[in-house]
Amino acid sequence: MTPRTGSITRTTKETGVTVALDIDTPGASSVDTGVPFFDHMLDALGRHGLMTLSVEAAGDLAVDAHHTVEDVGICLGAALAKALGDKAGIRRYGSAAIPMDEALVLAAIDISGRGGLTYDVELPIEFIGTFETSLAREFLAAFAANAGLTLHVHKLAGDNAHHIVEAAFKAVARALADAVEVDPRIGGTVPSTKGAL
Repeated sequence: MTPRTGSITRTTKETGVTVALDIDTPGASSVDTGVPFFDHMLDALGRHGLMTLSVEAAGDLAVDAHHTVEDVGICLGAALAKALGDKAGIRRYGSAAIPMDEALVLAAIDISGRGGLTYDVELPIEFIGTFETSLAREFLAAFAANAGLTLHVHKLAGDNAHHIVEAAFKAVARALADAVEVDPRIGGTVPSTKGAL
C-alpha cells in the first residue's frame, strides 16, 4: 500500500504553520504551537488517533491564540485530505464515546468530502491556562472543513473544562482512527454509492 502521508506549510501575515502526518504509523507526536494546552491536545490527537504527527506553528500570540489555533486546524485538515487521497478502501465512518473522570464526550465522523462541524459542548469556564476554551470549536471547524469531514462532537456529561476538552480531542482521535482504517472487505473501492467521496 502506498504510504498515506501528508504535509502542508501555510504562511500568512498572522501565522506560519507546518503540519506533517502519517496515518498508518503510530508514533510520538512533535508539537510546538506556543500554546501549551493546545500542544497537549494535539499530542493527544496524534497518540489516540494512532498516527505520527508533527506540528510547528508560530503566530501572533501577542494578539491572542485564535489565528494560530485556526490555522493549525486548516493545515491539519488539508494534510489529512492529502494523506487519504481518493479514500479507496477506508471504513469512512467512525465514532467513539470517551470518558475522562466525570466527563463523557461523543464524537462521530463521516469522511464524506463535505466538511462540516456540529458541536454541542458547553464549557463552564472561558480559559484553561492561556487557552481560550471557545478555540476548541474553532480548531475542529477548520479541521473538518479542510479535511472534508462531517464531524459531530457532543458533551454527554462533565463539569471540569479540562476533562471535557481533553475527552473531546480524544474522542475525535479515536473516531478518526476507525474512519481512516483500510478495511479489506471493501476491496479497494471507494465506500460510496456515488463511487467518489
